[in-house]
Amino acid sequence: MKPIRLIFLALLPATAAVLISGCTVGPNYQRPAALAGPGAPALPTAYKEIPPPNPPNGTWKPAQPSDAALRGKWWEIYNDPQLTGLEDKVAVSNQTLKAAYEQYLQARDQVRIARANYYPTVSAGPSVSRQKTSANQPSIAVGRTYSAYAIEGQVSWEPDLWGQIRRTVEQARANAQASAADLANVELSLRSELAEDYFELLGLDTQKRLLDNTVTADTDFLKLTQVRFKGGVATDVDVAQAETQLETVRAQDIDVGVARAQFEHAIATLIGTPASSFSLSFTPLDLPLPTIPSGVPSELLERRPDIAGAERRTDAANAQIGIAISAYYPNVQLGGAGGFSSDMAGTWVQGPSSLWSLGGSAVELLFDAGRRHAITDQAREAYEGQTANYRQSVLNAFQEVEDNLAALRILQDESVTQAAAVNSARRSLQISTNRYKGGVTTYLEVLTAQTTQLADERTQADITTRQFAASVQLIKALGGGWDTSQLPKFN
Repeated sequence: MKPIRLIFLALLPATAAVLISGCTVGPNYQRPAALAGPGAPALPTAYKEIPPPNPPNGTWKPAQPSDAALRGKWWEIYNDPQLTGLEDKVAVSNQTLKAAYEQYLQARDQVRIARANYYPTVSAGPSVSRQKTSANQPSIAVGRTYSAYAIEGQVSWEPDLWGQIRRTVEQARANAQASAADLANVELSLRSELAEDYFELLGLDTQKRLLDNTVTADTDFLKLTQVRFKGGVATDVDVAQAETQLETVRAQDIDVGVARAQFEHAIATLIGTPASSFSLSFTPLDLPLPTIPSGVPSELLERRPDIAGAERRTDAANAQIGIAISAYYPNVQLGGAGGFSSDMAGTWVQGPSSLWSLGGSAVELLFDAGRRHAITDQAREAYEGQTANYRQSVLNAFQEVEDNLAALRILQDESVTQAAAVNSARRSLQISTNRYKGGVTTYLEVLTAQTTQLADERTQADITTRQFAASVQLIKALGGGWDTSQLPKFN
């Protein structure tokens, strides 16, 4: 294949000249400031809503700076084997996560597609035909029938003189990294949703245990009231009130099952299991609330996958400006062809049958009615818009962390106060029960004390559930142990 080799040798000097003289147009990317505006403040050095290191009678406090940071399997911080088993199924069976992973693979392949434009395209192939010329055409070979044998190769290359391909690769790389961050964010959202649903379900089991115990106690009170009525100590009003209280609590006990079933079905969907074939055993929420290392605000920029994705898209938008600017420069294309052609198979691949050609072209667009200018302006505006999205994602992240730190701090105080209310309600019920048994008061006083105690105990259980939900939301707001070092590198 000597002619093809000659083409490559002839293209080498032109290639070297192109690479030496080439440049990359458009602005080079620099990460935007996380906060902007007139007199933009610096990033805070600490979170506002972190409670004191040793809150009095508290059930939750943040981890100290010396404590270990969140790890990848952040759900293990709760020390619940059942939750860990459920979380392990998310990566294997969740179809939403699978779809996000396939989107990342598409973005990764786009980097390879863009890189392919650095290199020339080469094509080759033989052709064989049988032809007959017209006897009436103005040619020497009139009325001749002959065969044509040919094998040709072609090389075409558009050198990256102005950096259009380099910017396209840069854009594809940034988009692929943004897609990887999106994948991490989807996984974090799914796992945190699973943990939150799980703790909500356990909280409902806590309430059901409370209601079951209350039904047992109210049943005993009804029997006591019926005995007292038969003995002439109580009235039929007391019996009716005891029956009403018992049936009301039974209805509440049954009603808890509606929400529990829905959370159970939601968990089944998150782990990729049909809801009809999945169930969780009765498990009240008796876990201790873990400490959560929050770190410092400046670390949040590296730990949140949604912030990383927005920042990578800003890089991609910046590269698009260079792609748009490159349209102002001429398109240069080099090409060559070579091979063999003969009318006889015996002389097909011989020196005299060889052929070749080399050529190049440069085309400059002289008038487009402002189209390139508008496209460049559009790219710059898209960059500014994406920069604003990045900065807004930073602000949203700070808000989410502060919201959940505040929720945990306030719920901690509320939990202490509510525990005192529950203790007082239990004492009140005990006093009223003794008074009722001693014939000092009516069942109405007992009924009031029962209702108050049940309401306070259910509120206490709800606060505990909200604390666990807020802790999951805080972990999600902190990035769930993810950081930008996990973004793929495309060299």
